Amino acid sequence: MGIFDNKYFKPFKNIYLVILVLFVIWMLFSDAHSLLFHHELNTEIDELEYQKEHYNNEIEKDKKAIKELSTEDGIERTARENYNMKKSDEDIFIIEYEDSIAKQKQDE
Repeated sequence: MGIFDNKYFKPFKNIYLVILVLFVIWMLFSDAHSLLFHHELNTEIDELEYQKEHYNNEIEKDKKAIKELSTEDGIERTARENYNMKKSDEDIFIIEYEDSIAKQKQDE
């Protein structure tokens, strides 16, 4: 009584079936074109597409900021709002609310 007399091993008597099974296992896991390798590449592609979309959004924001800063009024408004700059004959009063002061103390 041989090992291939068992009903589960009978199909493996056929050498072509054995070669086919080995070939499928090789292609699924070991080859350079394996499914695991393609899954890793697809994951990387998805991540890169997400980054591309993010950077395109950032480029659009920067283009809007450049367009805003291309005018004299835009430069003046940005200087006043973001950098607290003033003209020589002006006084600037910065009004802070209680909740914003509390947040600043918590951040420190």
